[in-house]
Amino acid sequence: MQVGVYAFATPDGLQPAELAREVEARGLAALMFPEHSHIPVARATSYPDVYGGGELPGFYMRTYDPFVSSTLAASATTRLRVGPGICLLALREPVHTAKEVASISHLSGGRFNFGVGFGWNADEFDNLGVPFKGRHKLVREKVMLMKRLWEDDVASFDGELVSLKASWAWPKPIDGPPIFLGGNGPMTMKHAAEWADVWYPTPPGEDPLLEKSVAAFKILVEEAGRDPQAVKIGCAPGDVTRSDLDAYAANGLSYVNVGMVTTSRDDDLRRLDDIAERAVEYIAGSQK
Repeated sequence: MQVGVYAFATPDGLQPAELAREVEARGLAALMFPEHSHIPVARATSYPDVYGGGELPGFYMRTYDPFVSSTLAASATTRLRVGPGICLLALREPVHTAKEVASISHLSGGRFNFGVGFGWNADEFDNLGVPFKGRHKLVREKVMLMKRLWEDDVASFDGELVSLKASWAWPKPIDGPPIFLGGNGPMTMKHAAEWADVWYPTPPGEDPLLEKSVAAFKILVEEAGRDPQAVKIGCAPGDVTRSDLDAYAANGLSYVNVGMVTTSRDDDLRRLDDIAERAVEYIAGSQK
């Protein structure tokens, strides 16, 4: 099991390049960056309980773009895997996003994880004129279109919601990239089972160590006609203990990325030290 970090990188604290160097120096496997291009002032959508509930934290409106952050992080490291964790693909134009993914993957030597999600904040969708209720199908079709650009010499796609006439696009990404589908709940699990490489939830409060969820997900993968061993499971907890990591490993997870928010250089370094200390056995195992 690989252990990494997902970071709400803001103008406070360690900037993406230095943050990446510090993550890599501690032997952690990945650094992924959440995405929120903006936060509407009108708050019609409640902050989900799985993320903490209550008032929306201020760092949501202060995050850097995840593709810019990933570029800086990849340039500053040699081993670390980087990527958005997660990209709100329903709110993005897929052709340009596919080019960004392919470019970072190619330039980093294939060290790119493509985290995508359906999104929870309906206010953002309303602001950008994207139907919130149709986002699951929209994200799926955008991913399918992007994969054509990555895999085919002459790419085309004809979906119900998005399409692409025959086109050329290089460079191609290296080794995939693996698609991490973030989110909880039966709808996300079903989509991940059908077309993602990794199901990547925030552990739900009623099943924090994913014991029940892992078994349910493997059934969905089989029902989708895929090999349960080929579709991996990860998670993005806000924090972990050593026993949590042991439980995740015992439950068959392949990836755990632990959350942090950049606040100050000293606090950020302490947070990384804490994560690395708890993950020390998994760091050593991943480097053998």
